[in-house]
Amino acid sequence: MDNNTLDECRAVYLTAEDLRLAASVLYNAYHDDPFFVDALSTSDKFAYEQKLRAAIREELNALWQEKQALIGLFDQTRLVGVACVVTQEVPLGEGRYWHWRLKMLLGTGWQSTQAMMKKESSIVELLPSEHCGILQFIALAPNEQGKGLGHQLVQAVVSWCDEQPELEGIGVFTTQEAHSQLFMQHDFVSLGELSIGNVAGQLLFYTGQQDE
Repeated sequence: MDNNTLDECRAVYLTAEDLRLAASVLYNAYHDDPFFVDALSTSDKFAYEQKLRAAIREELNALWQEKQALIGLFDQTRLVGVACVVTQEVPLGEGRYWHWRLKMLLGTGWQSTQAMMKKESSIVELLPSEHCGILQFIALAPNEQGKGLGHQLVQAVVSWCDEQPELEGIGVFTTQEAHSQLFMQHDFVSLGELSIGNVAGQLLFYTGQQDE
């Protein structure tokens, strides 16, 4: 991945010391995400927020342990954006490792864990091949939005994908038109409509541009 500076921001791999702050960025960005609101469904706001924190924490830890791509966008030393890609080298959906299931079950409950596995399985079914990744998370810190940094973060993901010779592309599930438009400006195309639980959206896909 190219670490060149763009408007004083740089995209680099996260370190272990960055994970806690990355989890905070993701929590704030995904607090009202339609999928998580549906998957972690509860009338208790505090319980929902606890479940969301647990889901993000456990997924970040799992991705880190599996050496998946955790990309941070930094303004000097300040983390302003996060993107996390998981490849199918890691069992996804119903194939998730038992220790991931157990930790997610303890943190979010059985139905929520099932919903997250169902989401992954639904996405994998629509991907062109088993040599594709999924953009699990992508987010900017709340006070960094509206500055064009979203484009830089998506471009960092695209550049990373292009440098992976074994990866044919990356899929992402979107539920908001503005998000879809952002990805499409970076050569993502729609693979079709997708409903996960009570949430409707579409699966977008970027085809990697590796050199022959």
